[in-house]
Amino acid sequence: MRFLPAAVVALLLYPIFACSAQEIPPPFGFRWNDASARVERVLKGAKAKIVSRDKTGAMEVWTVTGLIHPGLKRTLFSFKSGALRQVELQYEYPDWTLEHYNNRMGEIRRYFDEKYGIGRLISRKRDNDTEVIQTLVGYQWVVGKSALELFYFSAQKEPNVYRNITVTYKAL
Repeated sequence: MRFLPAAVVALLLYPIFACSAQEIPPPFGFRWNDASARVERVLKGAKAKIVSRDKTGAMEVWTVTGLIHPGLKRTLFSFKSGALRQVELQYEYPDWTLEHYNNRMGEIRRYFDEKYGIGRLISRKRDNDTEVIQTLVGYQWVVGKSALELFYFSAQKEPNVYRNITVTYKAL
């Protein structure tokens, strides 16, 4: 059981191992500016499902499920003019406690800090003024013309709790 958390971190961070010091590549073996047709072929080959395709201005965002990765609930692929510009991995672990999430965030942040230098804290908010207590903590690393963001979000109204971790790869 102790091996599982290390394996999850290794799988989460796998895309980073192959990156050069010049940029942070998107996950799953994609490259920045890959054509949406190529991304779609790879997703079909992986038996993933594109559950929606939404357009917002010049951007098209696909919501994808079925990519096999521990805790990965959904992935958002964003395209501008048909070229890959962003990939957001959304992780949810329904059985995890707050302590598990805090530990995972710390592990992931330390890894990225070692790889890219100390990440910049870009968000630390806690809203206790409403019935739903919300917490958001986020860090960012920028390398060349790419960025990586790590966020923890929770919304809590007893007895219900929602928590997730997102890792977002961006071409700048």
